[in-house]
Amino acid sequence: MAKDKKSDLEKLGKKLLFKKKNGWDGLKKKDFDTVMALSEDYKKFLNSSKTERESIDTIAKLAKKFGFVDIKKAKKSDKKLFINYDGVAGSLVYVKDPKKFHEGFLMNGAHIDVPRIDLKQYPLYEDEDMAYMKTHYYGGIKKYQWVTRPLALHGVIILENGKTVKVNIGEKDTDPVFTINDLLPHLAQDQYKKTPGKVIEGEQLNILVGSIPYKFKHEKNAMKLAILDFLNKEYGIVEEDFVSAELQLVPAGNARDIGFDRSFVGSHGQDDRVCSFLGMKALFDIKEKDIKKNLMMIFFDKEEIGSAGNAGADSNIVERMVNDVLQLNGNKDYNVLIKALENSKLLSSDVNAGIDPAWKSVNEPMNAAKIGYGVCLTKFTGSGGKGGSNEAHAEFVAEIRKAFNKDGVLWQTTELGKVDQGGGGTIAKYLAAYGMDVVDCGTALLSMHAPFEVASKIDIYHTYKAYLAFFKYL
Repeated sequence: MAKDKKSDLEKLGKKLLFKKKNGWDGLKKKDFDTVMALSEDYKKFLNSSKTERESIDTIAKLAKKFGFVDIKKAKKSDKKLFINYDGVAGSLVYVKDPKKFHEGFLMNGAHIDVPRIDLKQYPLYEDEDMAYMKTHYYGGIKKYQWVTRPLALHGVIILENGKTVKVNIGEKDTDPVFTINDLLPHLAQDQYKKTPGKVIEGEQLNILVGSIPYKFKHEKNAMKLAILDFLNKEYGIVEEDFVSAELQLVPAGNARDIGFDRSFVGSHGQDDRVCSFLGMKALFDIKEKDIKKNLMMIFFDKEEIGSAGNAGADSNIVERMVNDVLQLNGNKDYNVLIKALENSKLLSSDVNAGIDPAWKSVNEPMNAAKIGYGVCLTKFTGSGGKGGSNEAHAEFVAEIRKAFNKDGVLWQTTELGKVDQGGGGTIAKYLAAYGMDVVDCGTALLSMHAPFEVASKIDIYHTYKAYLAFFKYL
């Protein structure tokens, strides 16, 4: 009798319960090879895209390969468009039907800026016969994670005459690297008493850049002038040029596989370049017969500091992008522009926090992201009582999960930590202001915002599948 009851319960459970599934469970060899190949392409993207500008350069090159035309050179007949905004943001557009702009676009939005350390505008100084550069960190970081590790310097310097000088030091084996020093444990008794947020202060994040005096003569400013002399000969710059520069310090080295089984990708900048890459690839890979609506993949800047500026989501950048597409197609009706925005549907594609077994207590496990269990569908973000969040309408979430299920996407519903533990925000609320439906959807990470973040390859794969399903079925 007991056996029959158990069997009935199992049948009822199969019918009614939602059960998360590990993505590796029962995976076929063919699909395994696809998962691993996708991650190899992703790692190449990470290695070539360590700043926003490098990301846009990489996207532009790939877009051209897949037949996308720069909108500044495009004709009305061009269906695949690439839009570049100041080299730090942009979008890929597929125009299916210009007569249906008023019905909106299927949009996928991700950000290509990442937590990092920037050089100050007047950085170079010498102290104790060593040359250093001052910095200002960007985004939410744990400052102590950035010390005593090799750092590379990437970015651009814009000279007074308008010439752009590109900088990339620390990635080649023959390159020097830079580092931020820490106090040795033998003398750290006072440091140990500080809270983690104060162990390393912002003004202590200064990089070591040299110590040999100019012409080997130990005089005042000899180290500083030696560095400036090198930079002048190598890049043609003077100290004043730092004022009009965007120079970023990022961990030196390439993205790597993690684990004996190579099941994880480890790299700086996966928040949010994982979603940027996968959204881009989904748009490249979708078959023409599956495209039923106008599509757009958007790459934002400044998300990590509140989506500010003229290239962040809290600006009219999306309105400008859509307007550019409409103008190219001869549509100058402002009402069509407004309706195009209002009737669009957008995936706010950003990462979520995966459960780490060493830090389980910060999560509510029923609604937290499990690593290896697929893409995260996050109905709301924010903090505390959903403060600062866009909460997706239930109808839109239903459309999304229907599309995912139709294409065999492994997905899970997630929140960012316990209710009163903390939280975070994305671009979602800024795009929802146009009236469009928006929901957060992305890959779970371990060690988010650290110099070395970790993502599961099976989650990367199902995030890609999710973005494809969104473009195909909504």
